[in-house]
Parts: sequence; structure tokens; C-alpha cells
Amino acid sequence: MSFQYFSKNCEILPIEEAVISLDRIEYTYGFGVYEAVRVSNGVVYFLDHHMERLLGSATSIGLEHPFSEEMVKKAILELVEKTEEQTYNLKVLLIGASKKEDALLAILCLNPFFPDKKMYRDGVELTTTNYERLYPHAKTLNMLQSYLSYRDARAKGCYDSALINRRGCITEGTRTNFFTINGGTIYTPCEEEILLGVTRKAVLHVARQNEFEVEEKDIRPEDLKNYDGVFLTSTSSKIVPIRKVGEIECPPAPEELKRLMKLFEEFLEKGNGVL
Repeated sequence: MSFQYFSKNCEILPIEEAVISLDRIEYTYGFGVYEAVRVSNGVVYFLDHHMERLLGSATSIGLEHPFSEEMVKKAILELVEKTEEQTYNLKVLLIGASKKEDALLAILCLNPFFPDKKMYRDGVELTTTNYERLYPHAKTLNMLQSYLSYRDARAKGCYDSALINRRGCITEGTRTNFFTINGGTIYTPCEEEILLGVTRKAVLHVARQNEFEVEEKDIRPEDLKNYDGVFLTSTSSKIVPIRKVGEIECPPAPEELKRLMKLFEEFLEKGNGVL
């Protein structure tokens, strides 16, 4: 699908004008933050939480700008209203400048990358990368190592790459959050060390509402075989089981994980995009 419009500094413009000057040093140096927002059947999902994280990411790296949360939300909803397509992703870019008033807010409609249905049934494979992001809670444009790791994973036929910290623990994927499960207990890496994904937050909300326990825990690749199951979450993929991380084989998706996947699908279908 193709899109005709985008939003620049809260103004709807033709997509042909979606350009950035090559001499904009803040962009070329990655001084910016972004969000990927799911739109399904015209409904914008978890908008408040995405806006909270976008502006929080900007604060984390000292990116000053003139845009309020309400301004960004209004710009997003105006673009969605202008867009004829019903299901797509929005990419919200907030790029810094030497002066606060010159910061750039750009909102684009993009085709999402949806996993093949068999991946939900059979699980996916991940490579591994030894890497720790500088600002774990900030979703920044400084994505070189993540990009290289993801590119390598895709070249090897894998879905993503699991990031390993200096203590040998899995923190997250290059664009996904990582979990394990035993019975009715879900284990997540320490929240201080990861990007707090909005889909992650929604999944854990649904889990707690349905009597799952959630615990933070160091998760090492060599221990994955000791769990009932392993899975990832993201905006486009929702919940996907993992069958292999590096050379480590993971167990097939257990019934409790399948139940969580079903509960989350029902939550998305019945909800109005609000968490």
C-alpha cells in the first residue's frame, strides 16, 4: 500500500515533501527519538503510552522541543483521519536542533512487517549479539548496532537478534522485548536494562488481569531449555513464540503461552486502543 500524506510540525502535507536536508547534523548524528504506533481498522492503539514514552525519551537525551503531548496526539489523529488505509504503522520522529524551536516532528504512515502465520504456530529463531544500549529507556535514532545485528539475523533467516549484556544475560531484541514462561509465571529481564515496550506493557497488563504472575529475573541463554517456553513481543508481531536462540533450542510453546496469546488477541479485538 502507498500513502499520500504525512505530518510535519503538526501540518498535513503531501508525502513528496517528506524530506530531510543532508546538512541537518542532528539527524545524521542520530540526535532524535521515535515511536512505532499500531493502527488497526482505523483505531490507534495505546496512543497515550506511546506519547509518554516519546517525550520521555526526548527528556532522557536532553532533546528540547516545542511540542506538547496534546499537540503530537492531535497531529497523529489528523493524519489518521486523512489516511484512507485502515491498517498500518505510524512512525513518529522527533529530531533535535541547535534551537528548541527548530526541532522537527514528522509522522509517517508505513507498511507494517507482519510475521507469517506459521511463526505463531512454530516459533521463530533469534541470533545473539553482545551489546548494551547506552540509554535503555530511550527509543533513539542511534540504532547502528541494532541495525547491523538485525540485518545479520535476517540474512541468516532469523526473526531478530537477542542482545546479551556484559553479565551474559539476555536483555531484549533489537526491536522486540524478550520473555520466558514457566507454568503461570512470566519472567522478564530487569526493567532497568531494557526498553519498556508499549506492547510489552499491554501484554503484561493482560497477563496480570488473567492471574499470571510476572517476575523480573536474569535470563541466560544456557538456561532457556529449563523454561516451559520463550517468547517475544513488539508492535507488529504482538506475541510470537521463540524456538531457538543462537545454538540453544527452546521448548515448543506451552499451553499457558498459547492461552496468553489468545487472551491478548481478544483484548486487541474487543478494545478501543486504550490500555
